[in-house]
Amino acid sequence: MSASASDFDPTSANLTELSQAQIACYFALSGNDYNGRLGERIAALFVILIISTLVTFFPVVAKRVKWVKIPLYVYLFARYFGAGVIVATAFIHLLDPAYGEIGPDTCVGLTGNWSVYSWPPAIVLLSVTVIFLMDVGAQRYVEMRYGCGEEQNLEDLVTGRSHHNGHHEPGPGIPASALDASDMDVLRGQEISKKDDDRTSESASYDDEKVQAMETNAFRQQIAAFLILEFGVIFHSVVIGMNLGVVGDEFSTLFPVLVFHQSFEGLGIGARMSAIPFPRGSWLPWILCTAYGLTTPIAIAIGLGLRTTYNPNSFTANVVSGLFDSVSAGILIYTGLVELLARDFLFDPLRTKDNKRLVFMLVCVILGMALMALLGKWA
Repeated sequence: MSASASDFDPTSANLTELSQAQIACYFALSGNDYNGRLGERIAALFVILIISTLVTFFPVVAKRVKWVKIPLYVYLFARYFGAGVIVATAFIHLLDPAYGEIGPDTCVGLTGNWSVYSWPPAIVLLSVTVIFLMDVGAQRYVEMRYGCGEEQNLEDLVTGRSHHNGHHEPGPGIPASALDASDMDVLRGQEISKKDDDRTSESASYDDEKVQAMETNAFRQQIAAFLILEFGVIFHSVVIGMNLGVVGDEFSTLFPVLVFHQSFEGLGIGARMSAIPFPRGSWLPWILCTAYGLTTPIAIAIGLGLRTTYNPNSFTANVVSGLFDSVSAGILIYTGLVELLARDFLFDPLRTKDNKRLVFMLVCVILGMALMALLGKWA
């Protein structure tokens, strides 16, 4: 806890002589609340491990294991409910706690340089901007490296001409005969035809190579965005897992809420992962699902190991949690709104035209948001 609270005596406080920081730090001060029930906490570790891991695996199994026959609407529910969960997690479970840890009215936010600015939204903005620039840079690299995404210049659009690979095609006023060598003999024509066939073959080979390279880079871009998303979710899971290991009387409420909390977040992680085109036979999706499933149980175990010394309300703990919650909130806000919702519903040319299915997908998103937001009342 900040030193500003060290000389605060609540039994003889003169409010005219005390700073806001001293008062805020005093009320934020609380020691370790651990009250035993070690067996129940160990059981909670295994319950969360099993349930959250299975739920995280579900969308990936539904998409990648062909012999598992899962109805389409069950998969759609998992995918889009999970997308809604990610968005709600960003605002309710990360941004709001960040304000409670380093916001303007907190012990940290009223102390030293933390008091000169409202840092949570600034850190979120920085996080969103960095992820956005990384996304733009990755897409632009693919366009420049592999020649996709060519655009016509203004002159071509006005005159109705098109260009490909830097060469203009003849407009409507240019006769084709002007471009032909009509006085060539038959042998020369055959040679030209043979060269054209060779060029066509080479072009087809190049196009195949380009498509394969673009697919590879698209995968790299998506997996990079996903790893950033998983980092944001995993850090949040570490914090709440450690808190479950040391919380006092609130354990009875926090434990069942945390089971749903981690399951819903796991569904979001698995749903996002199921949409990534991993190479055939890749073990990476299974490894990443397992990593998420293990995170909270390991954090609970760490909390139990530090159950008599760890103070989740200390000044240092609030600074660390507030910083990472703000960064993670920015990551999940961008990922949830852009990568999951905008690209699936607004910019996807293959989006379903079936109104019934589209409404179902939207309802799943809203349901995921609503339930995850409701859980924010307790955890």
